[in-house]
Amino acid sequence: MNITSKLPDVGTTIFSIMSSMATEFDAINLSQGYPDFDVPQGLAERLNHYTVSGYNQYPPMHGVAYLREQIARKVNDLYDVSADADSEITITSGATEALFVAIHTLVGHGDEVIVFDPAFDSYDPAIRLAGGKAIHIPLMDSGFSIDWERVRAATTSRTKAIIINSPHNPTGSVISSSDLDQLAELATSSDIVVISDEVYEHMVFDDRQHHTIAAHPGLRERSFVISSFGKTYHATGWKVGYCIAAPMLTAEFRKVHQFVTFTTHTPTQWAIADYMDHHPEHHRELPAFYQAKRDLFAQALTDIGFGLVPSQGTYFQLATYDRLSELPDMEFVTHLTQKVGVAAIPVSVFYDVPPDLRLVRFCFAKENDTLLEAAGRLGGHFS
Repeated sequence: MNITSKLPDVGTTIFSIMSSMATEFDAINLSQGYPDFDVPQGLAERLNHYTVSGYNQYPPMHGVAYLREQIARKVNDLYDVSADADSEITITSGATEALFVAIHTLVGHGDEVIVFDPAFDSYDPAIRLAGGKAIHIPLMDSGFSIDWERVRAATTSRTKAIIINSPHNPTGSVISSSDLDQLAELATSSDIVVISDEVYEHMVFDDRQHHTIAAHPGLRERSFVISSFGKTYHATGWKVGYCIAAPMLTAEFRKVHQFVTFTTHTPTQWAIADYMDHHPEHHRELPAFYQAKRDLFAQALTDIGFGLVPSQGTYFQLATYDRLSELPDMEFVTHLTQKVGVAAIPVSVFYDVPPDLRLVRFCFAKENDTLLEAAGRLGGHFS
């Protein structure tokens, strides 16, 4: 058959590659971002309850009303944001679907979308599949912050959207209120829509605040805000996310969404809604829960000889290894996985044009014993 690939330069994602390698070599998997501990017991019980109680048929295309109502309640409680559950909130099959749908809602042939490198690997392919072009702007080395002068210079009449990600994967940086002010000025003056990837919204450390796009008066009406229950409830395999957007944007978003997944697993939606309703303390306690893990693992890495890039949010820690090896990052993580028994992610894969960095990403969403065992293996190898 004569088939022309729409993504000829795209292979298997680095996350699948490293997780497969970790399994093959019996390595501790600190590469792909998922916990090795279970969902809250009460949430698992709610899922079983709704599964055996007949909540197994199609829910509304835009999501179970109970869940949308709980999302509206949460964003109002946390951010003083009013979001209409019927016209502004859509449940999706994970944040990746929401990102894909938001991009395809906006982008057509010849349109441009600004993304910031290092960038999550689903952005660029989704833009290209929509007929657009990703304009990659590297974050500044100092703290992985945004160079707004460079963004303005890259903005053209073809710029349809800007994708931001905060807390940021893979760097752990957190966007400031000043950044949002500058983004709002640029977006309004150039008629640009913002797609805001906020899946790690509940993992912000050291008393910092998560600044959601949804709470910014200059951005609220021209933004898609996307988040994920998988990250919040330690249930990445459940693949439930959501998108908040103004009614006009939501109406267009749902036109695409209905032909991508149509809807999302019914009993899971009911279970999450029920748990949110009765356990709002869960997401409020998440920053302290993950900060303790960050601090434990960061100290261990420092003792071994890694250099750390401060993780302000997410459950990822970037580490330099200049004092430990001269290998390029992909070769280094391969060595760690196959010879040391600890898998990580090379940061160069998040760049369109990789800089000369010896930088890897570790996931610390693991049991403390797992983190200490990984540190022991690393320390034993490099001592």
